[in-house]
Amino acid sequence: MKTRAITGIFFVAIMLGSFFAGPVVYSVFYGLLSLLCLQEFYRLLKQSGQQPNIAVGLLNGLLLFTAFACTFYLDAPISHKLLIVLIPAMSGIFVHELYKTGTAPFANIAYTFLGLIFTIVPFSFFHALAFAGPAGFNSHFPMAFLLMLWANDTGAYLTGRQFGRTKLFERHSPKKTWEGFIGGILISAIAGYIISIYFTELPWRNWVSIAVIIGIVGTSGDLVESMFKRSINVKDSGGILPGHGGLLDRFDGLLLAAPIVFAYLYFVLN
Repeated sequence: MKTRAITGIFFVAIMLGSFFAGPVVYSVFYGLLSLLCLQEFYRLLKQSGQQPNIAVGLLNGLLLFTAFACTFYLDAPISHKLLIVLIPAMSGIFVHELYKTGTAPFANIAYTFLGLIFTIVPFSFFHALAFAGPAGFNSHFPMAFLLMLWANDTGAYLTGRQFGRTKLFERHSPKKTWEGFIGGILISAIAGYIISIYFTELPWRNWVSIAVIIGIVGTSGDLVESMFKRSINVKDSGGILPGHGGLLDRFDGLLLAAPIVFAYLYFVLN
C-alpha cells in the first residue's frame, strides 16, 4: 500500500503537471504516453505467442498521433500532408509481413492495426479534448476528464468493496459489481458538479453528463481491457507503475470514453 500510494502521488502530479506546461509539452507528453501504451500492448501480445509488427506499428502510431495533434493544435497544411504520408506508411504493415516467415501473417497484421485502434486513437481524442472548443488550447477539459475518471474508479472501488453483492460481468472481471458501478457513476457525477463551480466553460448539467458518460463507457473500457488480458492469460499489463501494474491498467477507462466525450464536447461547444 505504501508503494502504491507513493507511485500514485507521483503519477497524479506528473499527469496534472502536463496540463500547466503549455500546449507543446502537453502534446509531446501524451504522444509519448500513447506510444508507451502501444508498445506495452504489443509486448503483451508477443508474450502470448503473437507476432505483431512492433517497429512499423510504433512508426505508424507516431504518425497517427502527430497527424491528429497537428489537425487540432496547428490547424495547418502540415496536418494534411501528414495524413497523406500516413496512408502509404500503413501499407508498410502489410509489406513488412512479406519478409517474415510466420504462419499467420494476417493475424499479425490485424494485431498491429488493433494496437493503433486500441491505444493511439483514444489518446489522440483525449489530447484533442484540450482543443475541442473554439477558443484554442484549454487544459480544463482533459484535466476534468481525468479527475472524473479517477473519481469514478475510486467511487466504484469503495462502494463495491463496502456494498458490492451483485456481479456486474463476472466472466471478465469477477470483482466488479453493479453496486460499485452505480456508486462510481454517482461519485463521478458529484465530482463533475464540483468541477462546474471552478471550470465555468460549461454549465453543471454538461459536466455531470460528461461524468455519467465517463462512468458508463469508462467501465466498459475497463472490462474490455480485462477481456484482453484474460484472452492472453496475464493478470497485469506490466510493472512500469509499482503497485499499480502497467499503463494499460491505469488508462483502460480512457480508451473507450475519450472519443465519446470528445464528440459530446465538440457538438456542445461548436
